[in-house]
Amino acid sequence: MNIESHIRKLRQDLLSWYDAQGRVLPWRIRPEDRASGFKADPYAVWLSEIMLQQTTVAHGAPYWEKFLMRWPSVIDLANADRDEVLAMWAGLGYYARARNLYKCAQLIRDEYSGNFPSTEKELLTLPGIGPYTAATMAAICFGQATNIVDSNVERVIARIYAESAPLPKSKTLLKKLAAPIADPDRPGDYGQALMDLGAVVCTPKSPDCNACPWSFACKARMYGNPEDYPQKIKKVRPVKYGAAFALFSGGKILLRQRPDKGLLGGMLELPGTPWADNMPDDPCKTAPSTKNWEKCEGRVKHVFTHFELYLDVYRAETRTQKPEGIWAEHNNLGNFAVPTLTKKAIALALNS
Repeated sequence: MNIESHIRKLRQDLLSWYDAQGRVLPWRIRPEDRASGFKADPYAVWLSEIMLQQTTVAHGAPYWEKFLMRWPSVIDLANADRDEVLAMWAGLGYYARARNLYKCAQLIRDEYSGNFPSTEKELLTLPGIGPYTAATMAAICFGQATNIVDSNVERVIARIYAESAPLPKSKTLLKKLAAPIADPDRPGDYGQALMDLGAVVCTPKSPDCNACPWSFACKARMYGNPEDYPQKIKKVRPVKYGAAFALFSGGKILLRQRPDKGLLGGMLELPGTPWADNMPDDPCKTAPSTKNWEKCEGRVKHVFTHFELYLDVYRAETRTQKPEGIWAEHNNLGNFAVPTLTKKAIALALNS
């Protein structure tokens, strides 16, 4: 089947499906909402798109609601204390997103008078906004005809064309294949419809081809093997090791702030050794004080995008809050920018 000859039907069928069955999301203006006079809020859409990068809707939505309640506008966010923003973000992961979120908000306040630029090209110049987010915001918020492609869309397009080139090398090709189908008249609805199709129908495993509005044109379905697409280059995730030191003083624990640049930038952690290919022979040499460090039973495992980390945790007590650092109440870490990895290490130390 020549997909190019069915573009008009693909658009119509997808949008009809979306109008009837598309997801209702807290930041989304659906067609019936728009008919009632509602318009997409660029700040709310931007916030959702940044949060949902590498994050599920179920996990990200409560954070989106908390952020909007605490900072109802982009100017409110720009005027916030950065450490408070990082603390509110804790648990979402990929913390460069939070730093760029804050930086972008300040730029919107200072250079755009609190209003997001309306073109894909201008949006691409903002911190933390890449091609996907720029295309999405331009289409949803400003009605620009763009080509929105996320991982869900890549999967749908790979199956429609039965494209065997593996990801991530095929990203550019899949975006090129998606472009002619993108609807110029309802760009925001079309982009959201295609993402919904991948999220709820054309899923990675057990896709519901009978419910798919594009099944008539899907080559992978015709071949009988939709789950084989898209193919991916499998990579072995390397392993790193380190040690962390939990120093308690009464109800408080010693923390330190990581450098802004790099993994978990700007977040708080337990003092510890560098992460290396092998566990250090005598990690306590680098401990923050000369206490009688007790090794906790068990080990913390944390999976990052590019490697797995295993941490041995040591604990000790001190009567004075020395050395200097950030002494936080270990039972009230919600006010601090503490990532999941640090919470795991503290929990191991408390339970040992």
